[in-house]
Amino acid sequence: MKYVDEYRNADQARKLAEHIRRTTTRPWNIMEICGGQTHAIVRFALDEMLPDEITLIHGPGCPVCVTPIEILDKAIAIASRPGVVFCSFGDMLRVPGSSKDLLTVKSEGGDVRIVYSPIDAVLLARKHPDRQVVFFAVGFETTAPANAMAVAQAARLGLDNFSVLVSHVLVPPAIRAVLDSPSCLVQGFLAAGHVCTVMGTGEYGPIAEQYGVPIVVTGFEPLDILRGVSMCVAQLERGGSEVEIQYARAVRPEGNATAIRQIDEVFERVDRKWRGIGEIPASGLGLRQAYAAYDADRRFGVEDIVAEEPEVCIAGEVLQGHKKPHDCPAFGIHCTPDHPLGAPMVSSEGACAAYYRYRRRATSG
Repeated sequence: MKYVDEYRNADQARKLAEHIRRTTTRPWNIMEICGGQTHAIVRFALDEMLPDEITLIHGPGCPVCVTPIEILDKAIAIASRPGVVFCSFGDMLRVPGSSKDLLTVKSEGGDVRIVYSPIDAVLLARKHPDRQVVFFAVGFETTAPANAMAVAQAARLGLDNFSVLVSHVLVPPAIRAVLDSPSCLVQGFLAAGHVCTVMGTGEYGPIAEQYGVPIVVTGFEPLDILRGVSMCVAQLERGGSEVEIQYARAVRPEGNATAIRQIDEVFERVDRKWRGIGEIPASGLGLRQAYAAYDADRRFGVEDIVAEEPEVCIAGEVLQGHKKPHDCPAFGIHCTPDHPLGAPMVSSEGACAAYYRYRRRATSG
């Protein structure tokens, strides 16, 4: 695993941590946006390598975690209908809705299938013209190009039995929402490298300038994250508020033009509700009118489904960085990966799942 190991070199990590220690002169709060970064931080104890003055705050960067409960209820309602083949990535099947999850629907006889690409769902629709095939289009900007391509392909093929239930969310509006919060303590950000690989960094510059915060686009391995922290601290110490790219092996400022064109052809920006956070203006993607025929929300008449979060779950406060997972009274007791109350305990990128797996003993005793 040469290309992984070189970004997990323990000696290099210690040197980077020591460099950060030497250059830090005051307390700084830095939020990592991506759940993949959160898992790396917790798994490799990167936050414990940093000086006490540096606090890493876990942000709302898990698309599974921020999918609102009412979208799950819509998915469950659609998947429960006869004649429907409901397709999803595997990480959505155990996310709880109001009363059950998609895996329960499958156990009850619903045709719920795990796919590895939205194109798999398009192929199923071609193969089964007598069935309605629905793909659960969830994710940040990273998965949007492939989902847009699937819709465009279905349109080209004239498939009238394919649709998508869309719950796409966007990172820059979420950063603004964090910064606009009266209780915000964040002074700098580690942005998600895979999102910027698609979209570039154009939307981050105005945020950095308006709010006076540095934003460093960072990868997901230990050395990526520590270098990103080092770059962010350097800016904070000198009063900088710029966008920098640590993850230069994958990210270009202009992003991927082909992917952006595909997204813009099929999707438009819409207001989106985030699980545990609430509605953030222009923070999501919805189908353009030209592709409205492929909107499962409309096709199955589930637009009016609404739902409330369980009161005991503090997922919203965890996702906004106000609290850590072990601050929740249900953590590790009433809320576990086998019996989750909220999405952050289910997702492979959820902060609660990361703490349960890597820090449960330290935080529960």
